[in-house]
Amino acid sequence: MDRLLTVEEVAERLGTSVRFPRRLIAERRITFVKVGRHVRIPEDALTGFVTAHTVMPVRRRPGRYRRAA
Repeated sequence: MDRLLTVEEVAERLGTSVRFPRRLIAERRITFVKVGRHVRIPEDALTGFVTAHTVMPVRRRPGRYRRAA
């Protein structure tokens, strides 16, 4: 079974305030589990969210863009 994280733990891992993961939950942008009145986020869901929103750097070929005269 996957480890369930609290909203506070998710915020700490993302380096944000607690408001950001709560907004992700409210907008249904991340998978979450309700345990009674408590909300938990599976660790795999957090990893998947970060992976899905990771932007890879663009590599430019040298010499393709020249400086203006």
